[in-house]
Amino acid sequence: MQVSSLGVSLIKGFKSIATIAHSQSVGGLELLKGFEGCRLKAYQDIAGIWTIGWGNTYVGGKPVVKGQQLPNVAAADALLLQSLKSRELQVNTLVKVPLTQNQFDALVSFQYNTGALAVSTLLKKLNAGDYGGAADEFLKWNKITRNGEKVISAVLVKRREKERRLFVTR
Repeated sequence: MQVSSLGVSLIKGFKSIATIAHSQSVGGLELLKGFEGCRLKAYQDIAGIWTIGWGNTYVGGKPVVKGQQLPNVAAADALLLQSLKSRELQVNTLVKVPLTQNQFDALVSFQYNTGALAVSTLLKKLNAGDYGGAADEFLKWNKITRNGEKVISAVLVKRREKERRLFVTR
């Protein structure tokens, strides 16, 4: 059986997609859960943003509000997995260089927490093939806005150090 040149191109394209498309590993998911913690009742995070479940700021496309509750941990897990799908897609779409599973997991955690991968120097360095420079960029994302000022958060310092460590681990 002969394959046309179009068929060969399609096969090569699918192979390329298959080599770059990742999903969060069990270890990456557990790391993210460790960072976020699970609360079934809405609370304000360290930056004062209403949050619920495993660090979700939106439920059903609407911002979390004071007094909102989830019925159980299974609902929080489902919300987390739904949210992760979009973060995985964002990382898979934005990153143009090959990633290890650990690099992908670190980037999904970063994107889940900041939503800023697309505008980051981290992404620019990574897509330029500067993996070391990209790793160091994690550490710069350690601030929250409080009363209109950027202040260093000890929680984010630890999180970014762990994400960076995961990113550089083979």
